Amino acid sequence: MPRSVNHVASRNRRKRILSLTRGYHLARKNVWTVAKNTWEKGLLYAYRDRKVKKRNFRALWIQRINAAARLEGMSYSKLMGALHKAGIEMNRKVLADLAMNHPEAFKAIVQKAKNA
Repeated sequence: MPRSVNHVASRNRRKRILSLTRGYHLARKNVWTVAKNTWEKGLLYAYRDRKVKKRNFRALWIQRINAAARLEGMSYSKLMGALHKAGIEMNRKVLADLAMNHPEAFKAIVQKAKNA
């Protein structure tokens, strides 16, 4: 008796992955083994970089806060210490947004932290 291989299912599985690699270059888009390996590696990069994205944004916020704080005559670390001592609970994302888009509000927060 001939071997049953369920070609329909295996072909659909391959077609699905080849459609997911549609925008890739050269063999990465149409050679099954290369495309599968590229697609799997892409999933690993996506997982890893979802974590890295958070690190990068935190670093960007800190740089922005530091630049704005130095215009007010404080370093980043002194400012964060003063905010903590003054009891001002504000995360870095909001502080960076204030520093970029609302410098008057940021200046007021720095003054309040200096005076406390």
